[in-house]
Amino acid sequence: MRAAVYHAPHEEQVFQEVDVAEPIGREVLVRTVASGVCHSDLHFVDGLWPIEGPAILGHESAGIVEAVGPHVTEVEPGDHVIACLSVFCGRCDRCLTGETYICEDRPVRSPEEPPRLSLDGKPVAQFAEVGGYAEQMLLHESGVVPIDKDVPFDIAALIGCGVTTGVGAALNTARVTPGSTVAVYGAGGVGLSVIQGARIAGARMIIAVDVEEHKLRTARDLGATHSVDATAGDPVEQIRDLTGGGGVDFSFEAIGLKRTVEQAFQSIRNGGMTTSIGMVPLGEKLEIPAEWIYQRTLVGSALGSNHFKVDMPNYIEFYRQGRLKLDEMVTKRGRLEDLNDAFESIRQREVSRTVLMFD
Repeated sequence: MRAAVYHAPHEEQVFQEVDVAEPIGREVLVRTVASGVCHSDLHFVDGLWPIEGPAILGHESAGIVEAVGPHVTEVEPGDHVIACLSVFCGRCDRCLTGETYICEDRPVRSPEEPPRLSLDGKPVAQFAEVGGYAEQMLLHESGVVPIDKDVPFDIAALIGCGVTTGVGAALNTARVTPGSTVAVYGAGGVGLSVIQGARIAGARMIIAVDVEEHKLRTARDLGATHSVDATAGDPVEQIRDLTGGGGVDFSFEAIGLKRTVEQAFQSIRNGGMTTSIGMVPLGEKLEIPAEWIYQRTLVGSALGSNHFKVDMPNYIEFYRQGRLKLDEMVTKRGRLEDLNDAFESIRQREVSRTVLMFD
């Protein structure tokens, strides 16, 4: 199969032919139809987080099942599926207490078994056990969810990460309450999904914070009641002005910067909650003000604290009902060979989401 292969940080992805093993056990071979280009992948390309090459990045994908291992029971060839990086074992303490999204023993092939993917006879890693920037994905059954065949693949791909992460952060991690006030730092794919999750939850004020007017405009179209241009002054002060001085009940950081996490925390009222979603570069130390003693909470969110085999079908139904607007989140569509350009578009803050189409 053809794939975009990561070899080292600060290098472009190389398009090469990669060998795919036959599915064994509970594995599922999926023909990739659509993959969203998520900012998280760029953290590895730009060397902010480590990954050993060769590897195939991409973790926001959907496609069609081509073959299954002998122990697979949930899907069969021809099924349409969304891939999810929250692969879980179902047996560890975290899984057995309902926190499958932070599973401690994710199923992988043993060292005695042949690698799922190989290049010139050497193993190729699948980022997040997905590796969606490739024509095929060899996945574990616990990392896929079947969907109806009338769901557009580009929309299904978005749900695979950005939507589940953002909507889930609002509904599952923070549990935004009706009538509450919310601020969202970053109006990319994840931030826009947070905004929509807050709207679905019934928040009365949703403040989008960004430095790009076109992103703030999209945020308003998707549910933000107010917007803050962070280049026009301190966003914390602007949020406090909008809320009468006290700050918001809930804030979310969907960028992955030390500064914006700290600003998001400074934007909440006493008793409020900040949910950090973005991947802050490893080694960064956050500076949290002494006001945290007034029962202010800072919490991380792992892929929206999802139970994706339930959540994703729910989000599809929200989309069908018009309550979750996803077509508007796709800024560009391209082919696999456009991946390096798509990464550059993220660096230049030009897009909400680019989706690569394989058919």
